[in-house]
Amino acid sequence: MVFSSMNFLFFFLPALLVMYYLIPQRLRGGRNFVLLAFSFFFYGCGGPRFLILILASIGINYICGLFVSQKYPLKTRKLAVAAAAILGIGLLGWFKYSGFLVESINGFGANLPVPQVILPIGISFYTFQGLSYVLDTYRGDTQPQKNILKVALYILLFPQLIAGPIVRYVTIEAEIDTRQETLREFSDGAVRFLFGFAKKMLLANALGEIADKLFNQPPDTLSLLTAWVGALAYTGQIYFDFSAYSDMALGLGKMFGFHFLENFNYPYVSKSVTEFWRRWHISLSTWFRDYLYIPLGGNRVSKGKHMRNILIVWLLTGLWHGAAWNFVAWGMWFGILLLGEKYVWGRQLERAPEILRHFYTMLLVIISWVMFRSETFTYTLGYLGAMFGLSGRLYDGQGVYYILEYWPELIFTVIAAMPLKHLAAQFLEGRDGPAVTLYVWGPKVLALGLLAFSYMKLVTGSFNPFIYFRF
Repeated sequence: MVFSSMNFLFFFLPALLVMYYLIPQRLRGGRNFVLLAFSFFFYGCGGPRFLILILASIGINYICGLFVSQKYPLKTRKLAVAAAAILGIGLLGWFKYSGFLVESINGFGANLPVPQVILPIGISFYTFQGLSYVLDTYRGDTQPQKNILKVALYILLFPQLIAGPIVRYVTIEAEIDTRQETLREFSDGAVRFLFGFAKKMLLANALGEIADKLFNQPPDTLSLLTAWVGALAYTGQIYFDFSAYSDMALGLGKMFGFHFLENFNYPYVSKSVTEFWRRWHISLSTWFRDYLYIPLGGNRVSKGKHMRNILIVWLLTGLWHGAAWNFVAWGMWFGILLLGEKYVWGRQLERAPEILRHFYTMLLVIISWVMFRSETFTYTLGYLGAMFGLSGRLYDGQGVYYILEYWPELIFTVIAAMPLKHLAAQFLEGRDGPAVTLYVWGPKVLALGLLAFSYMKLVTGSFNPFIYFRF
């Protein structure tokens, strides 16, 4: 089940809201149980056979979380952390990477049978989330949760279960027991959800139609213009698709009294690759920083070890996104760029004009998305060759067609990628009058209008799942 489906919008969510809010606010345990039961059903709709797997993940993190408490000897605590990491990442490794590993070994001449394993939905997200609970408890940032149902609610909570953001337990620990749902918070959450819904249905899906058609063609058949249209379309699709899911997740969380941290902060206005990764998929970047990069020594080590740390983090970031060599290349691409900005050309970049810095950043990011979207590394090289004129044709009718056919979506893509809301808030700070009233009520009215357009797209379009569901 996905947020942008008829079943979710017209059956699951209304039924949950009715049952949840029929229970008085003082009966927090009752509301939590309803939320847990619906979250369990939500995940089961996407793969009933994997319910046992996610229950096992909950059990592993719950038990290990009990034994990392500071009341136990250090040896016991370390063993519990090791068990959580080995078992959790072991399950993730088997389901996500076993086939890739065997295929890679076979590439060197072996003839091993390749495991035919179906990837459970959301396993990368809930594995990292559960492990963060154990690690934070080990560090003393929180106390072990003795009620397994609350640990289950934290991991199974349906808004962020399938595709993030990766929520740390300390972020919502207090809200599990003491959150206060209000009409204003519910309204703000609903508006955030509707804007995310519109981003998915009106922008991401339209851009996905372009990207899917062009990336399914042999790259040597693409002109320079057509290749760039496809690359730019996917650059917009992946941002609006993933940020739409995050918007919807944050909005749904707010409707039930939870406050998740932001996952995107207008990444396409960045003026360096370093800044881009402070703005893109913030929860994943933060996870790797706190649980891998800093424990390795971060930047408080020698230059050689710092470079090692960066490359390890980005190798694993690439692998986290997918079990294929193009994802490895994608991760190492960013690792090398970040090292370059740190040690080679970073100072020169800071002195360059802002427009040039932005162009530099977006060019490198677009190239990275070609790596990300391509099925093989060979296809990546071919597609990049077409983008830079190696096909021998500058333009053709296909590229022109997509520009003329989708020009409204392309224009709104550029507008929606800019922080207009933040600029408006800064302009209106300390003011009053009609402009402020419009700023307060305008988004609510606009959200309802976008809902109507999004609904028409939903009932007339084809099913288009969120990109990050496969991670």
